[in-house]
Amino acid sequence: MAAAQAAYAAEKAIGHGHENLKQDVSDYKGEGEGEAHETMKALVWQGKQKVEVVNVPKPKIIEDRDVILKVTGTTVCGSDLHLLHGAILQMKKGDILGHEFCGVVEQVGPGVTTVQAGKRYVVSFQIACGDCFYCKNRLSSQCEVTNSNTTTKALYGGRTAGIFGYSHLTGGFAGGQAEYVRVPLADANLLPIPDDVPDEKALYLSDVLPTAYNAVKDTAVYPNDQVAIFGAGPIGQMVGKYALDEGASKVIFVDTEPRLSFVSGRWPAEHKDKLVLVDFKKLSFGVTNKETVVSKLKEVCGGRGPDVAIDCAAGEYAKGWMHWLEIQLGAETDTSEIVNEMVEGVRNYGRVGLTGVYVGYTNHFNIGSLMQRGIRLIGNGQAPVHKYWDELLEKIRKGELDPTLMLSHRARLEDLDKVYQKFDAKEDSMQKVFVETKFSFPRAEGTPELTRY
Repeated sequence: MAAAQAAYAAEKAIGHGHENLKQDVSDYKGEGEGEAHETMKALVWQGKQKVEVVNVPKPKIIEDRDVILKVTGTTVCGSDLHLLHGAILQMKKGDILGHEFCGVVEQVGPGVTTVQAGKRYVVSFQIACGDCFYCKNRLSSQCEVTNSNTTTKALYGGRTAGIFGYSHLTGGFAGGQAEYVRVPLADANLLPIPDDVPDEKALYLSDVLPTAYNAVKDTAVYPNDQVAIFGAGPIGQMVGKYALDEGASKVIFVDTEPRLSFVSGRWPAEHKDKLVLVDFKKLSFGVTNKETVVSKLKEVCGGRGPDVAIDCAAGEYAKGWMHWLEIQLGAETDTSEIVNEMVEGVRNYGRVGLTGVYVGYTNHFNIGSLMQRGIRLIGNGQAPVHKYWDELLEKIRKGELDPTLMLSHRARLEDLDKVYQKFDAKEDSMQKVFVETKFSFPRAEGTPELTRY
């Protein structure tokens, strides 16, 4: 916690670059940011391993192109757990979390031209301007306008877009695990939800569906490819589905229980012969003559390894004591263990895509294997949601894509702090949750019943 907050204090002392959009509106407590006499419930970050549902000011329109959205659905993402664990820099106590949400527009700023009050919309997790070089090239996650953070530019060599509810490193914008959200640049960042698509499907266009799709398209999966997916959470699960759509001949999930069983239970019956499950906890790692993830991948893929490996986990999860210690000491921010398993595991001239979150620097990366065997290492980036969400919405409407395959639970916003802990512990086979607010519509048929905690 101390490191996350100290990094934010340092950024405040250094100062942002030029602000094209008001930054650090993360709790609506600043002057003019929230209603003086009206509050709402929101999930806020209180420190490492601690989040809490509290009452905070309801947001106000503070810039002409803002809207105020009444949230009808939100969720918890694996990326949110990185915040819970204190793995992401520049958090401030009281920050409102959540980057996946949908709802009904309540108020519209005077500069908004297309978004209408009273209509349903899903919101992109990234905040794009719609006009800069990257936005015009449909690479909205790299918007040059919406994040003025100086540390981000120094750390990465360039800034990425602002992100809702995801630290001040990405602009410090209050998130959607709340009853209301201020959405800046609304015309660029809201997608209308058709009447024939329930929130339980539309919500996931905000992040998980485009993120998984981008992982497959950007890394490139071709017909008859053998694909290894590291991480069988919601994004990994949908990567598997999209890989099948691209014609993959084999899909290998590397994870452990209960996620392997969850994915297997929801896997299309007509493709059961293409599914392989690898439980990494039953295998060794490091320098050893025992069976490892790498040797297992070679075994199930004709001795050569898969054509493609995609990381849908993250860099904070160290396996061995050395990386754990280096992360604790600040000698690295991310472990290279999963990346090394993918690089070493794929066939020569294979492709490796990174979609799981990596924050900064890593040690002990096997650059030799990458160079000598001609491995293509591809950073998929934060997915450019705007590039894909129209196409994916149409797939949902045609019945070609069913996001409820990954939906395991329904919970209340009031219980969201407890849901975080259960999701982190992978209790009750919790895969993806639909979180309702007091404004939510009746539960869509065929989706999970409400669970109270």
